[in-house]
Amino acid sequence: MNINLRQAIIQRVQNKSNEELSDIIEDSIGGEERVLPGLGVLFEIIWQHCDEQRQTELVSTLKEHLH
Repeated sequence: MNINLRQAIIQRVQNKSNEELSDIIEDSIGGEERVLPGLGVLFEIIWQHCDEQRQTELVSTLKEHLH
């Protein structure tokens, strides 16, 4: 069975509760760099399922906090 990184990350978080997903994200933020690809996959899923207005809000939030 050949599984790529994206699939492995998705499988790891499938069937998690909202609280568990929140904990995974919180634990990953500011953590080791090896978790960054996982956050990227989670952000990709969020981005793909947001409407254009929400995407604009996310980009604005990001821009406001880049120094």
